[in-house]
This record gives sequence, C-alpha cells and structure tokens, in this order.
Amino acid sequence: MKKGTDHSKNLARIKRVEGQIRGIANMVEDERYCVDILTQIKAARSALRSLESRILEEHLNHCVKKAVKSKNSKESEEMVSELIEIIKKARQ
Repeated sequence: MKKGTDHSKNLARIKRVEGQIRGIANMVEDERYCVDILTQIKAARSALRSLESRILEEHLNHCVKKAVKSKNSKESEEMVSELIEIIKKARQ
C-alpha cells in the first residue's frame, strides 16, 4: 500500500455511508416498503460515488502530480497504469 494522501477528512463521509447502510438493514428487518428501501440504497450508492470521486480527485492532485513532477518515468508509468486499471474496473 502506498502512502500519500491524508484520507482522514473522508472519514465523516465514510461514517455517513456506514450509517446509511445500517439504516437500510434496519428497514429490511422492519419489512419496510420496497420503494423506500430502494430509495435509501440509491442514496447510499450516490454517497459512495461521491466519495469515490473525491478520493480519485485527491489521488490525481497529490499522488499523480507528485509522480509526474519527480520526473521519475517508472513511477509516472505506474501511476498511469493504476489509473487505467481503475477506470477499466469502474466501467465493469
């Protein structure tokens, strides 16, 4: 695991998503109306996408910029390869 970006500021978002997921579990246990459960699932997915975008942006602005500025071609190539893999996986 590479260290670089400080992710502590994302913890509040992660905890919010965690709470949403627990809420969905409670709704299922309580046999709530399906549309209400689906609405909450959609909200949790949206929150996760937002978190994903924020972390990707931080990665580009910190880790990738640092690799490019270092003029270390191997490190830069690794970063680009990682990004390509992430994008490929996101499309699946």
